[in-house]
Amino acid sequence: MRIGELAGVVGVTTRAVRHYHHLGLLPEPERRANGYREYGLRHAVVLARIRRLTELGLGLAEVRDVLADEAGKDLVEVLTELDEDLARQEEALRERRARLRVLLEVEGGVPAEGPVSPELAALFARAAHLSHSPMAVKDREIIAFLETAVPEGERERLVSSVGEALGGPEAVARAGEAYALLDALVSAEPADPRVDEAARALADCIPPTLFPGIGEVGEIGEVDQRDSVLRAFYDDLAPAQAEAVRRALRFLSEQRR
Repeated sequence: MRIGELAGVVGVTTRAVRHYHHLGLLPEPERRANGYREYGLRHAVVLARIRRLTELGLGLAEVRDVLADEAGKDLVEVLTELDEDLARQEEALRERRARLRVLLEVEGGVPAEGPVSPELAALFARAAHLSHSPMAVKDREIIAFLETAVPEGERERLVSSVGEALGGPEAVARAGEAYALLDALVSAEPADPRVDEAARALADCIPPTLFPGIGEVGEIGEVDQRDSVLRAFYDDLAPAQAEAVRRALRFLSEQRR
């Protein structure tokens, strides 16, 4: 058989046959006088076995082990490991589907920020009417980012803090007032007298659990310099808005000392 005939009989491509030659999985026949390689039944048997093993999900390195004369692992061991790996994948898929179902069933649907935890999605839905505020949108984006970026043990505290900030109609209304004051600063200068009002309104919305150690780390400027995420957040704001956030954190730091 020529290479095309071999590939056709086994149900693979000629490119796959050449790749298996290159990896040493399938021995190459000698060339005949006419320059063509002639494949025999043994080649077809080995190629068919390679196909069966790869269709089970074995990687080519594992196939090599199975085919080797002095295999490091026998077929039963390799297939057992594969079965265990597939079981882990199935469990992971079940968990992911369960999370997706919960998220899709959250009242208000998947938020514009994309998939977040069901708990955070529910909180965002509670304040959905604030989404007309550009500052509220930025705030939601940074919260969604932080939920992904913080260590796993910190996520529950973060979501709980957001829950405190949006704990009821009055809290949501306070947040809306603070966002409106911040939105109004988009074209203002940092020295604008409205900056102080916006900063105090924002500080009143931030629960103690959100920045638990803020009064213990020295001047707030030191926090700014050390926290690269906070610096990036400031850079994404208008100068007067960034100044209002700095002052809000400064107010919180002074209150907690």
